[in-house]
Amino acid sequence: MARVVPAVQPQLKLEKSLSEKIVVLLIVIIPFLGTLYAMMMLWNRWVGWLDVSLMLMLYIISGMGITVGFHRMLTHKSFETKPWLKRLLLIAGTLAVEGDAMTWASTHIQHHAHSDGDDDPHSPLQGLWHSHVGWMISHKNNIDVYGSWLKKDPDVVWVSKTWLLWVALGLIIPTLIAGWSGLIWGGLVRIFLTHHVTWSVNSICHTFGSRDYQTRDASRNNFIVGVLAFGEGWHNNHHAFPRSAFHGLRWWQIDFSAYLIRGLEKLGLVWSVVRVKDEDMLRRVIPATAEGMGD
Repeated sequence: MARVVPAVQPQLKLEKSLSEKIVVLLIVIIPFLGTLYAMMMLWNRWVGWLDVSLMLMLYIISGMGITVGFHRMLTHKSFETKPWLKRLLLIAGTLAVEGDAMTWASTHIQHHAHSDGDDDPHSPLQGLWHSHVGWMISHKNNIDVYGSWLKKDPDVVWVSKTWLLWVALGLIIPTLIAGWSGLIWGGLVRIFLTHHVTWSVNSICHTFGSRDYQTRDASRNNFIVGVLAFGEGWHNNHHAFPRSAFHGLRWWQIDFSAYLIRGLEKLGLVWSVVRVKDEDMLRRVIPATAEGMGD
């Protein structure tokens, strides 16, 4: 199966302005500080089940919004769905505070076009820390090169233009439900966890893990990231078959995002779901792991 986008020639790298860099730093640092405060709250037993429940619920919603909405639906067009559900999935992804849908998708398209190369936004060639978080300080996405088609999608444009509203609601709602502790746990801790689990796909899954399929990059499958990131940790599988709606290609490769997509497909809410054919998997498999293939 072909990669999501053809390789393109290196482009002029855009640089973030000072104000943009400050915004990125605040988005990274504030959830971190909130998580440190949450640890103190936990130590002093100032945390209730409502706080933890809010954190888990919003972690699942925002995480699935990234994996199913931003990544598999928008970036890779792994399935089609109704406009209202498309907007809902993109709004859910916006709650993760990882940028608007157009920026996220175009950056990821650039990653696939230059995976682990000089023009990869979060290439591990510049170190693990750079591929995890450092790249966001300097990299400015080039949507005109890597995602001009996104500007023509009215659903994507609307959600992207209103993304600050959804980010605010993602903080206001848990605060209204549980007060200050709701803001800390349902807001900042949840954002911190979602950030670093998502970023671990860029860093950990291009450094540590196993490789089942031949690819032109160093993508790897990592079980722990696979579970925490709702299936995104099966990253070597993904780079081998980028348009596949399912990243877990073996029965034991837990992929919660795939389970959700299958469920929505059975309900008739999504269709044209891209699956990998057995013969395509066999063609790309690394011989030492050829046994034990499964769905």
